[in-house]
Amino acid sequence: MRIVDPHVHFWSLDSGRYEWLLSDEPSFLGAAARTLRRDVLPTDLLQAAQGLELDKVVHVEAKYEASRPVDETRWLQKLAAEPAHRGVPQAVVAAVDLAAPDAQAVLQQHAQFAAVRGMRQILNVHADPLYDYVGVHWMRDARWQANFALLRRFDFSFDLQIYPSQAADAVALARRHPDIQFVLNHAGMFVDRDSAAGYRAWREGLEALAQCPNVAVKISGFAMFSHSCALEVLRPYVLQTVDAFGVERAMFASNSPIDPLFGSYAELWSAYATIVSGASQSERNALFAGNAERIYRI
Repeated sequence: MRIVDPHVHFWSLDSGRYEWLLSDEPSFLGAAARTLRRDVLPTDLLQAAQGLELDKVVHVEAKYEASRPVDETRWLQKLAAEPAHRGVPQAVVAAVDLAAPDAQAVLQQHAQFAAVRGMRQILNVHADPLYDYVGVHWMRDARWQANFALLRRFDFSFDLQIYPSQAADAVALARRHPDIQFVLNHAGMFVDRDSAAGYRAWREGLEALAQCPNVAVKISGFAMFSHSCALEVLRPYVLQTVDAFGVERAMFASNSPIDPLFGSYAELWSAYATIVSGASQSERNALFAGNAERIYRI
């Protein structure tokens, strides 16, 4: 099965200061988070993917220094040009702070790089500090919303990373901008797994976002909370996500190197393949490669 992986991260500890990697604060990844304090490069991904038909890769911003987001894009373009990296990454989802006064200038600078296809600004807000990323409901901020509209000018998609409790704000945003392609990261990040109410919020959030035709979804990130890539752990979440969005707007992704902390890159893709083994060949092609190619234009 040919694979286009639409969600991977690379970093070099010498190229920028990744505060989240250096922090000793508790992480919902557990002790495994400390093993990420190392360089992660395309050669590592290609090694992990041996035996798989990994064709193309989309890099999603990795929380590089917030004050220098374009430097990450510049570094990634150089990585892709190195022969040992075989063109990886073929596309980039870059970072921007849409609440910042220089947001338009940052978008203009990103647009100068051929690999850039979209933007991501992490939006996750949670009452529990362990899970809270940003502490601000940016989708409700007037300046943030005004700058968000600039994405259309540059033909950028938007990688949407939220929790289920933020789905209503995200639906409103997607409806205000029907000409911008949204890609829901990590299947909506089902974080509150210890209650029926948490499951219901996740399921209903997925279904509400799926009603917006300009929203697609990445099936990834489940291992961040379950700490497992086991087939039977992933199966219900994968099937629920595909059921909500259909095979036309869903795509499998690895969230490498984070999800593979709890299994391996090959085991994760094998689990995905087994879960949808009953799908038609064209449906599997869409989920594993075609949708990512179309949405990220690679």
